[in-house]
Amino acid sequence: MDAAKEAGQPKPDEAQPKAQPEAKGSAEAAHRPAPNAPQFTRDEDLHAYHEMLLIRRFEEKAGQLYGMGLIGGFCHLYIGQEAVVIGMQMASEEGDQVITGYRDHGHMLASGMDPKGVMAELTGRRGGYSRGKGGSMHMFSREKQFFGGHGIVGAQVSLGTGLGFADAYRKNGKVSLTYMGDGAANQGQVYESFNMAALWKLPVVYVIENNRYAMGTSVVRASAQTDFSKRGLSFGIPGEQVDGMDVRTVREAAARAIQHARTGEGPYILEMQTYRYRGHSMSDPAKYRSKDEVSKMREEHDPIEMVRKRLIELHGVPDGDLKATDAKVREIVNDSAEFATHDPEPDPSELWTDILLEARA
Repeated sequence: MDAAKEAGQPKPDEAQPKAQPEAKGSAEAAHRPAPNAPQFTRDEDLHAYHEMLLIRRFEEKAGQLYGMGLIGGFCHLYIGQEAVVIGMQMASEEGDQVITGYRDHGHMLASGMDPKGVMAELTGRRGGYSRGKGGSMHMFSREKQFFGGHGIVGAQVSLGTGLGFADAYRKNGKVSLTYMGDGAANQGQVYESFNMAALWKLPVVYVIENNRYAMGTSVVRASAQTDFSKRGLSFGIPGEQVDGMDVRTVREAAARAIQHARTGEGPYILEMQTYRYRGHSMSDPAKYRSKDEVSKMREEHDPIEMVRKRLIELHGVPDGDLKATDAKVREIVNDSAEFATHDPEPDPSELWTDILLEARA
């Protein structure tokens, strides 16, 4: 008997995505418009539009530079998921920390990091945030309270919990926003972190960005419990599922979760049901899902287009004004690419720096 059939698993040629938009756990079912979605003011929608568009255009440019050979190593784009980090940042306060995995460029920009410094790091130049030595997955900014960019799946979760421990110890009223993907949510260190955070009531909001395919396997084939908001129940950690393609619902849920953590009630889990339009990384052809599924998500649930439509139809913003915003954003991104491709590479002596930290007297 065929081993895959005997084990109840599909054969490789049977594992191709099928058009089942109404199936439980499908991308389409997860993103039906909320019946009572919170409303944004004109200024809030304009802010969200600009910030999400900056991430989108930046990532598109990064993809171009990667294709030209100007960015080496791995490159994981955030295209499609912009509403998650922007909605979270709209609900956070100055001084709250952000830490994430390796799909991190959007989180850097949302934290206020300079696009020139981010792009220069991607191209390995001196003006990069890690002086050209960290690349796509390892950038930091103490000034902006951004603590990485981490290449090991799930490793940032224990570090983000440590940031929350420091906040609790210092009684500074800050919150650690700790992001991970649906694939990382199955890591053991995540549950060790949940246990400690719940035990000590640490001010941590765990944001699970469920883009439905981890590195390349559908969550329904890899996770016994596909409702990631329930992953903390055994530790007494509350959680909720959120439409991560709608920046309004993200901000609303983020405000609740952050308030919960900030007021000493302990950690909170937000499962952001989102979707990445590109492959896991630039080297991934993403053949594990259908082109129709991706097209449908782009056409009906794009987070930026939804805001653009509201600005025109609800707030009366002229289309020309939005095109002008796009032009300004493109100029910012083009300037960052120009800087990143002409900035000098690090001096070889940089190999010996940032290894040891001098002890303070």
